Amino acid sequence: MQRQQQVTEWLRRQFPGEGFTLAPASADASFRRYFRVTFADRTLVVMDAPPQHEDCRPFLHISKLFEDAGTHVPHVFAQDLQQGFLLLSDLGSTTYLQALCGRNTGTASELYGAAADALINIQLASKENELPPYDEVLLLREMRLFPEWYIAKHLGITLGEKQGIALEECFRRILANNLAQPRVYVHRDYHSRNLMFTEPNPGILDFQDAVYGPITYDLASLFKDAYIRWEEAEIMDWLIRYWEKARKAGLPVRADFGEFYRDYEWMGVQRHIKVLGIFARLYHRDGKEGYLKDMPLVMDYLRRACARYIDLKPLLNLLDELEPRDVQTGYTF
Repeated sequence: MQRQQQVTEWLRRQFPGEGFTLAPASADASFRRYFRVTFADRTLVVMDAPPQHEDCRPFLHISKLFEDAGTHVPHVFAQDLQQGFLLLSDLGSTTYLQALCGRNTGTASELYGAAADALINIQLASKENELPPYDEVLLLREMRLFPEWYIAKHLGITLGEKQGIALEECFRRILANNLAQPRVYVHRDYHSRNLMFTEPNPGILDFQDAVYGPITYDLASLFKDAYIRWEEAEIMDWLIRYWEKARKAGLPVRADFGEFYRDYEWMGVQRHIKVLGIFARLYHRDGKEGYLKDMPLVMDYLRRACARYIDLKPLLNLLDELEPRDVQTGYTF
């Protein structure tokens, strides 16, 4: 309540004499919260990012990069970095996930096409040294959340020496692929909960952790979404459409679709490993049990990809030792 009162006082200074109401809009997995400010003729959003926990500067920097790239991100109208407040344009309250819950394939194709187009615009704007590198240190640190939080804490299993060696070898193979990919701006959480159903689509949120890294990462976030499942034939169609547009636009995607698809799959494996660790940590450390229901889909993505590539079979074998179950493989090249 104290923070909300501080937000209210800050807004009164921004809009002297104007009446408004303030209501919680959303929260995310960090310390950030959002309030919707309703005036007589418009709405705005305040990001509340306590400065002892959050730094607004990356958000401001990336917001400008993405806005200059022609994508629909919240416009920053005012800022108070000392208090940790940003005043933003309102992209509405309907996420892609909510808009897609009716499972209309036609709508899904339209929305995912718009998301892919926006992603291409972001990638085309990429410049080295503007964003932190998505390098070996960061990629590996993310994957190590899996043995620490998913295997040890969530499953309560201590890996044997051979299992630990096998896992590290798989991490090395995954990294080799990821680091060999062309690099662009990477949103890092480009999925249905962070894309807003608005005009124009999509509104893009939660980009403050963006980095400069593998070109297929955001595609794995988008099409292998932890929160909604699509048939692989649909995903393949959307992925091919992206690849064709990206090549035409001059982005450095692989000239052979089979090689591009393999990059996408292996990037997805890195992300799934990370996400399982993060979801386990959100539950066991932060008490956020809502993420537990999303773990099975992420694990299914991981198992399917590992079953398709001989170099990832040791990881599939380890997963079978930890949690035996059947899996179907689907598409490969």
